[in-house]
Amino acid sequence: MEAHRAADLGKEWKAVRRGWCLGSQEFRQALLEEMQGRSGPHHGRQERRETEEAWAKQLLAEELKRRRWTVAELAQRRKGDAQKLKLARRLRQETTMTLNWIAQRLNMGAAGSLANLLRDAGKNNNM
Repeated sequence: MEAHRAADLGKEWKAVRRGWCLGSQEFRQALLEEMQGRSGPHHGRQERRETEEAWAKQLLAEELKRRRWTVAELAQRRKGDAQKLKLARRLRQETTMTLNWIAQRLNMGAAGSLANLLRDAGKNNNM
């Protein structure tokens, strides 16, 4: 028993020791969708983060589809594009994703620049 415990199991047991979900990617997605909006302090940090990120990605996909945009089009549009700014505002209001995450996904430059754009747009009621 002691020899088995001392054996280096490495990668095989890492998911069991640190992970919150064992199973296929489809199973994990189903759990994340079920947890959406219901995670609380009794859930682990990693599962809350993954749930929020899944929700943010879903919102982003919906907004891109609604606008008939592709991900590549986000990179082609200006960093301060009014439609990208509206999308950033929605992600900021409805998720806990950081400004850095939003700025990267929307190709809006640095997080500080995005913060300034959001603040200025709020002052001018452009949204």
